[in-house]
Amino acid sequence: MQGKIALEEHYAIEDTLQDSNGYLPSETWEELSGRLMDIEGRRIDEMDQNGVEMMILSLNAPAVQAIYDRNRANEIAKKSNDMLAEWVQRNPGRFRGFAALPLQDVDMACAEMERCVKELGFVGALVNGFSQIDTEESAVYYDLPQYIPFWDVIADLDVPFYLHPRNPLPSMAQIYEGHPWLLGPTWAFGQETAVHSLRLMASGLFDRHPHLQIVLGHMGEGLPYSMWRIDNRNKWVGDERAYPAKKMLGDYFQNNFYITTSGNFRTQTLIDAMLEIGSDRILFSADWPFENVNHAANWFDVCTISEDDRLKIGRTNSMRLFDIEL
Repeated sequence: MQGKIALEEHYAIEDTLQDSNGYLPSETWEELSGRLMDIEGRRIDEMDQNGVEMMILSLNAPAVQAIYDRNRANEIAKKSNDMLAEWVQRNPGRFRGFAALPLQDVDMACAEMERCVKELGFVGALVNGFSQIDTEESAVYYDLPQYIPFWDVIADLDVPFYLHPRNPLPSMAQIYEGHPWLLGPTWAFGQETAVHSLRLMASGLFDRHPHLQIVLGHMGEGLPYSMWRIDNRNKWVGDERAYPAKKMLGDYFQNNFYITTSGNFRTQTLIDAMLEIGSDRILFSADWPFENVNHAANWFDVCTISEDDRLKIGRTNSMRLFDIEL
């Protein structure tokens, strides 16, 4: 398929590059770091070879979210956003941008979000999970009341928010001790992000902002296959919900969430997701440079779905959600 739009596609700047060191075997670091730092060379070649017309670019992880000094976090967010804006401006037919945000400080994050959308022309934000605030051992999640003004800004700007994974802090990851292979994309990324997403659903956020849209990668971080159980466990004891949200969590998942195919190139998984959330809410992605664009494209271009669904997932859903004209 030609004309695909991919939207979990990462870059790094010198200040954040080392945050990606360790996710893959050490012998691959030269290749991975080169991929992360390249924007307008090999990246565009990979796009051209695999029918990807546009990428929406985002900063690597955890980057800004791991900088517990809020002023430094704000500085790096602005620096990376300014650099990204230059690349987008030079390649308007190939790139769009997601804002990196210093959610260590709500006022700073709100100001940077407004600047990125209104001045830089970004189409949303991508944030790498919880933020560490003031101390290295803190992990702060965005369902907390202090983030209500931030979500008000996102809703007023009418742009999506991509909740991207990060590993749990070592002090909170005892279950992975002795099993480092379970960290990152194998398991820990999905578990961490799924719980964060459920907290957002249960908080009442989408009752306050019914049109707010959250994007999750990796075919929904496992959530499409668990929503029924989350809402119906122990049904025989009654239906009292122990959270502020007014609806079943599955209702929010189907109306306030999109998922992408990033790093999860399996047809059975895609079809299951389509049955749960619908093809209108699935978006093609690769997860470059951690995954290969050709692996994503070679699978997606021939997977056994209808051509109408292929066009929606590969292109038109993203055009609609991010207000992209091509």
